[in-house]
Amino acid sequence: MPAVNHDSYDDALIRRILREVKTIALVGASANEARPSWIVTKYLLDRDYDVIPVNPGLAGQTLFGKTVYGSLKEIPRPIDMVEIFRNSEAAGPITDEALALEPLPKVIWMQLSVRNDAAAARAEARGVTVIMNRCPKIEYGRLSGEIGWQGINSRIISNKKPQLAGKGFQKLTINRPGT
Repeated sequence: MPAVNHDSYDDALIRRILREVKTIALVGASANEARPSWIVTKYLLDRDYDVIPVNPGLAGQTLFGKTVYGSLKEIPRPIDMVEIFRNSEAAGPITDEALALEPLPKVIWMQLSVRNDAAAARAEARGVTVIMNRCPKIEYGRLSGEIGWQGINSRIISNKKPQLAGKGFQKLTINRPGT
């Protein structure tokens, strides 16, 4: 398997992940609306991902109507992606916990400013795709074109028409199957 350049990811890889992933365990989920993990959880749920919040301090409570689990091993169903909203040092043990799951998640995604090359190497040796120092909310918005609505250059040119998303607001999609 060729070495992965974790300094730069191909848009096709990010798009493939965001299209194929359905169930996301979000480690470091917060009930505080001001926290980035709360915002990302809400955004991904609004894009029809099955987000499972993980936070030992909130275990047993609900967040967005979803049960919060204290650890990955407590989640009673397969996980496609583990998103790590913790620091780089904590990413190592969380990655190891993810690698103990059966079946293995397809992706381990470390949030902005989170990078642990040793953990990434362990996961990739087991065939798990690893993304580091990226935000799936930002990547989804960039690849779908939504981020351009805020005047940010997404480096993506599209003539896609936004879809009405329920309560009178529009969103773009990356056309995930089954959603």
